[in-house]
This record gives sequence, structure tokens and C-alpha cells, in this order.
Amino acid sequence: MNIKDRIESIKPSQYFKSANLHVHSDCSDGSYSFEQLVQQAKSLGLQHLAISDHNTVEGWKNFDYSKYDFLIPAAEFDCFYKGTLLHILGYGIDPNHPEIEKICAKTKGETQYDIIRLFKSRHPKTAIEAIHSAGGIAVFAHPCCCWVLNLDKFTGELKNMGLDGIETYYPYKRHRAFIKFHSRHHIKALAQKYSLVMTGGTDEHGSLLRQ
Repeated sequence: MNIKDRIESIKPSQYFKSANLHVHSDCSDGSYSFEQLVQQAKSLGLQHLAISDHNTVEGWKNFDYSKYDFLIPAAEFDCFYKGTLLHILGYGIDPNHPEIEKICAKTKGETQYDIIRLFKSRHPKTAIEAIHSAGGIAVFAHPCCCWVLNLDKFTGELKNMGLDGIETYYPYKRHRAFIKFHSRHHIKALAQKYSLVMTGGTDEHGSLLRQ
């Protein structure tokens, strides 16, 4: 099953329970290692887990994920477009693909600190094309927090660049509960309008066990 079909097979009710496609490890700004997160996922009985560190796939390169069929190789790339910072998630990518290597962070700071990540962000088309080259699909992360007046038009422009999906099932907790400019109902409507794959995840930076 290809990555698009696999994600489309996940039911909305599975997100946050048996599927979590947005998690960070200590390879970027998370608190737990790949091994720890995988063991936590196993104890929770997760069927789909994507550890999507900021601007890096080092965790995937150094972990034998082939032993775990519930794992989905992923990364989250900081992008900047029309004066707006946005995040593009890449799912099902080959971590060793040279096009992914080109857009990955060159220093640890580029995976951890907001201000450095902002100045090292890339154009979304560059990220989307690299993700496609590496066999993955590109997804617009936590879109409710994207500071644009016309999210419909903005999403349409990303779609024209090759965007495949949009993060629809997302809890918007912590600071994102306050820095939010659009409703989740709007996101689902956009997904349907632009025929985008709907994904979901908690954006967890700590332990999966506290969900």
C-alpha cells in the first residue's frame, strides 16, 4: 500500500487513539529519543506513528524502522511564503534521498530554535518537490495557526505547487490554542474543496503516554 492510500485508510476516530502522525523526538526539539517513542507507541498499541522532526531525518537514518510496520518515515519542514511562516510535513519519504538531504538542517539549532528556523526556512515549493522526489506526500501542518487572511486562496496556491494533504485532525493545545486564526471546520471544507488527503496528529514534543 502506498503512503497516500495508507493515510487515507485511517479513520477520523483513530486519530489520537491508534494513529498519531505528528510527533517530535530529541533529534529536533522533542524530549524523548526515537527508541523511547517507539516503545511508548508499542505499549499504547498505535497502528500508525510518524515521528516528524523539524528539518531533519537523522533519527530515521539511525533507527532500524523496517522492524516496525506501524512506523511512517516523516519530517516537518519550516517554510516561508508571502510573508507567512508555515510548516510542510513529508510522509513516507526515503530519509536517505539526496533531495531530502538538500533541504534538511545543517546545524542542530536549525532543528530546535524558532528564530534560527525562521531565517533558515525554505520555499514551500522546494519542500514539496523534495518530498515528492523522495517518494512521499506533502501535507500542510496545523493550518489553523497560519497567519493569512485568505486561507482558502493560500491553500489553493499550495495545491498548485503540488500539496497533497492538510492536517485536519489536530488538537490545537498549548500555545496553539491561543494563536489560532481559523476553525477546524474550515480546514475540513478546504480539504474537500481541493481534494487533499486529511491527516492528523498531536504535535507531541514530550511523552506519548500522557495523551
